[in-house]
Amino acid sequence: MPKVFAVAGQLAVYGLTALLFGIFSTDPSYRAFPEDKAQILLTFSHVGQRKGECRKLTREEIQEMAANMRRAEICPRERLPVTVELELSGEVIYHAELRPTGLSSDGASQAHRRFMIEPGPHHLVARLRDGAESGGFNYQEATDIELQAGENFIVDFRSEMGGFLFGTGRARR
Repeated sequence: MPKVFAVAGQLAVYGLTALLFGIFSTDPSYRAFPEDKAQILLTFSHVGQRKGECRKLTREEIQEMAANMRRAEICPRERLPVTVELELSGEVIYHAELRPTGLSSDGASQAHRRFMIEPGPHHLVARLRDGAESGGFNYQEATDIELQAGENFIVDFRSEMGGFLFGTGRARR
């Protein structure tokens, strides 16, 4: 008889767990962003320029190195921070100096930011500096956009493809 109660108790717990999973899988409903807004998503990973110049090694320096470590020049590992700026209809909505990742600060600088904006026409300017220059930006791209409510506009950066890439996508509801 106790085995019957144990099995019945297990079935009750399993049924209650399944019921709770079913309820919470549909309610409360999740919205990525408000229905009456549009979204700009800035997302990229980019390696800045090296912090110092590479130096050619002399023959003596090369000979002093182990055979498997020999190379013609030596370069510092550390990278410079990447500065990024987004301007929407004449107003700067994002400006950041993104530090390189990694223990030796030799990795990529990364950005992933969302901006909720009003739907409608906008002029978007994206700028990026990845070097030691103090004024101006290495890359700059501008575009006119018209966003609908619930629409995503993606700003990506790929130096191998010439700079900023822009695209749109409808949000899932």
